[in-house]
Amino acid sequence: MSRPPLSRLVALLAAMLVSFGAIFVRLTVLQVSQAASLRELALEQRLRTVELPATRGAIVDRNGEPLAVSLEARDVYADPRYVQDPWATAAVLAPLLGRGRAELAGLLREDTSFVYLARQVDLDLAERIAALGLPGVGFLPSSRRSYPAGSLAAQVLGFVGVDGVGLAGLELEYEDELAGTPGERTQEIDPLGQPIAGGIDVERPPIPGATVVTTIDRDLQYQAERALEEHVRVNRARGGTVIVMDVRTGDLLAVASYPWFDPNTFAEASADTYRNRAVTDAFEPGSTNKVITAAAAVDRGAVGLREVFSVPWEMRVGGYTIHDAHPHGVLRMTLGDIIAESSNIGSVLVAQRVGAPAMAAYLDRFGLGRPTGLGFPGESPGILPPLYAWTGSSLATISYGQGIAATPLQMAAVYAAIANDGRWVQPRLVRGIRDPREGSIPAPAPRTRRVVAPETAAVIARMLAHAVESGTGANAAVPGYQVAGKTGTARIPAPDGSGYLRGQYIASFIGFLPASEPRVVIAAILDRPATDYGGVAAAPLFQEVARAAITRLGIEPGRPLPPPPTAGVAR
Repeated sequence: MSRPPLSRLVALLAAMLVSFGAIFVRLTVLQVSQAASLRELALEQRLRTVELPATRGAIVDRNGEPLAVSLEARDVYADPRYVQDPWATAAVLAPLLGRGRAELAGLLREDTSFVYLARQVDLDLAERIAALGLPGVGFLPSSRRSYPAGSLAAQVLGFVGVDGVGLAGLELEYEDELAGTPGERTQEIDPLGQPIAGGIDVERPPIPGATVVTTIDRDLQYQAERALEEHVRVNRARGGTVIVMDVRTGDLLAVASYPWFDPNTFAEASADTYRNRAVTDAFEPGSTNKVITAAAAVDRGAVGLREVFSVPWEMRVGGYTIHDAHPHGVLRMTLGDIIAESSNIGSVLVAQRVGAPAMAAYLDRFGLGRPTGLGFPGESPGILPPLYAWTGSSLATISYGQGIAATPLQMAAVYAAIANDGRWVQPRLVRGIRDPREGSIPAPAPRTRRVVAPETAAVIARMLAHAVESGTGANAAVPGYQVAGKTGTARIPAPDGSGYLRGQYIASFIGFLPASEPRVVIAAILDRPATDYGGVAAAPLFQEVARAAITRLGIEPGRPLPPPPTAGVAR
């Protein structure tokens, strides 16, 4: 065999030298000039950073009893890049997670590095799944919101969505305080998505959310709710509201709206039950508004306490005929009699003495037409037409609570102002928060303002006590205690603005006790009861809640107030 030409060997050697040189140069570039960037790229492929959710703060009652808490749970996720057999993995997980096999398989095939398979699963279930050792499937610390007392104060508390964010009630209003600050964990993982032993594992722990301390008394809230549910049933009403308020501090000790729901399973309930009707829904207050008419008259000296009015059962005002609830002859009535007997015509005669400008000013002083500032989502300001929009009949109808609208909370605050020596106090639902970093932070002191003189408030309290002892509020009386309060039976406006719904009423009773040294105001309101009248439907509800408040709060009877001057009108 002949040897290859020397030139060919030289060419082959040269080619080999060039090739090895190129490889050397490339290795030099990779291992020297690009080494740092390549190391970073490789590290990025091995690192996984996940957010560590903060434990949501609790919501408790005024005594520290839990109303909303967070329970430890796990979120199940997958990194589809490391799932070896999506269909087989889905088949194993589907019955455990309660999801469809095809749905899970679709998630496990997605072109991404992270997908949620389930949120907020119980710890025991998470442990069962972890024991399967499924490639690409992992777990994140999470929490599940729980409401230990079920439906108790549901509309006050609200609820939390699957992503841990408050969607209603105090859960929404105090989201920033409750949510806390999320942490972060960075781990080095292998091709199967599992942490590398001895690899990078850095964690910045989350900061838990603050605890919100409410003004609610859990036991009294329970008693109020049970009483409300029973009286809605007995009176065949569509629903109702009860408020119990501390007259001095403005603390809301109980706020109940029926029908309610269980926030543990809020998705199964009607959205109509989510509303805290005591705060968000305005209604025509009816005769409970006569307390403002009387207070304005006394405070301005427009009517003498012993002055006697001749009160017919009907009269023409502004082109309309208005009348009392029942026909009667001309009655001789003092202001005390007008309040006790809840005379619409008598209220009109008193309001005409006060005058429209002054009446509008007192309605504003008592807080009608604007939110109380409670700090609750969706609080309604009610409806109070500006003075320039009043018609010829507005002064008359407003004097007995029609042509305006107020929330149950606004009206409770009106009566609390009378009970608090004529000083209005801003209602509140939160006493403060307990922050894990800053400690206990009390809520700001409630705003207050003088509405009427103390002497005026004392006179009105006597009239309201007389209304219970000798007038329309007799069914609200509590043996051994002097109750001061007023009934209301208000017509319901038609949705199309054409007038009022025929034969449908809001029945209410709002009052305080004991009359001489008031501790609490209680508003009892029923929506369209079959029994119609506030004195028949709502007053007994007030009485039952009052009995519960007396027992729970240890309220003493107090001394009795003398009756106001009367003209001898008797029921």
